[in-house]
Amino acid sequence: MRRPNASELARLLADHITRLAPELLPHGKKDGAEWRVGSLAGEPGQSLAVRLTGARRGLWCDFSSGERGDALDLVAACLFSHNRKDAMAWASTWLGLANNAPQAPVQRPPVQEKLNSPELDKEAQQRRAKARRLWQDAAPGIAGTPVETYLSGRGIDLRLLGRAPGALRFHPAVWCAEVQRPLPAMLGAICGPTGKMVAVHRTWLAKAPSGAWCKADLANAKKVLGSFAGGCVRLWRGGSGAALGMAPDGDVTILAEGIETALSCAVACPEYRVLASVSLSNMAAVKLPDTITEIIVAADNDAGNPAARKALKAALHQFAQQGRTVRLAVPEIEHGDWNDVLRNEPDTGRNRS
Repeated sequence: MRRPNASELARLLADHITRLAPELLPHGKKDGAEWRVGSLAGEPGQSLAVRLTGARRGLWCDFSSGERGDALDLVAACLFSHNRKDAMAWASTWLGLANNAPQAPVQRPPVQEKLNSPELDKEAQQRRAKARRLWQDAAPGIAGTPVETYLSGRGIDLRLLGRAPGALRFHPAVWCAEVQRPLPAMLGAICGPTGKMVAVHRTWLAKAPSGAWCKADLANAKKVLGSFAGGCVRLWRGGSGAALGMAPDGDVTILAEGIETALSCAVACPEYRVLASVSLSNMAAVKLPDTITEIIVAADNDAGNPAARKALKAALHQFAQQGRTVRLAVPEIEHGDWNDVLRNEPDTGRNRS
């Protein structure tokens, strides 16, 4: 009996995708015609979508990394570090096509095992390598680039700081899976505790008819490439001018969520060190040296968001448990952030301890 080729196996797997996707990615959820999950590693989330019905069934895309493929590629990515030969053998058994193969499916290893396996390490390394290549492809410095214009349009005049943060770069063509083509983007280097870059934050930009640069009109114009738990974007060194790992005793640090919010704080308080945690859920995990004894958390005004309040409370508690003095700064603008204060109402923000 002739063995099915890769294309045939992909088609057969796609015919059973409603059973295959939950088996490969059990922490996902059905969302209309798609199975949604956080990543190929199987974490809960929405970044990866697998089509369940119609002519495109079996096709998938990880919108955070740009990876995509058919049902056979999904097997290869989830189970065999993208090795299609091993995936074909597995698929033949799962489909009951292999010689003496049982009809019962071969089960995917439990997600917890996957998270601790060398396969995930390899996936993480691949994403980190992609992030570093993307960063290296962009020229250092943002002076005279669309990034400088974009930030200026947000009320962030970096000339007031005397220099632009080295953690930001401009890239003229960064692949955007949402529109299936490259777009200009602001890149932010996310560094781990040792100072090495572990991921890159992408903000896609577009030029308005007026000639101004603004955030691209996308469902999600901001995405991270790579795993960044515990990392942050090091935007401003404050009065000491020392690197984060060499922060002097008593160093005061402002920690904000987004890059634009953090830069707004740097412009307003250049004497303080300023970091961006990238996401509120990551804020509590940001690793800081013991010499930083006081933290000002520049939070968004998300009073109506229970999840945001919970994540913020966790961050405040975590830093207090570390023996640091923690202050909370929240703008008075409802559903606003400190960039809104900088742009619109510079005298209405206040600190709440």
